[in-house]
Amino acid sequence: MKRSKRIEKILQKHLSDFTINVIDNSHSHRGHNNFDGTRETHIILEINNHLIKSINRLEIHKKINFLLKEEFEMGLHSLQIKII
Repeated sequence: MKRSKRIEKILQKHLSDFTINVIDNSHSHRGHNNFDGTRETHIILEINNHLIKSINRLEIHKKINFLLKEEFEMGLHSLQIKII
């Protein structure tokens, strides 16, 4: 299974109040330190909060980083989180 799909499944399971869009942005980093841009190492997350109540953005970032710890250990290099 591709990394972006694994990330999507993990986050959907634990952040059910959000719509999550996972974008592989690795191709934009082609050429950096001999990187060919083919591996899913640079990911953008777009997260939309469906709840009317406000959320603690820092806590969401911490939770996502915790949930994706294994992905970082397996080669995820960059994670950009956009909370909408």
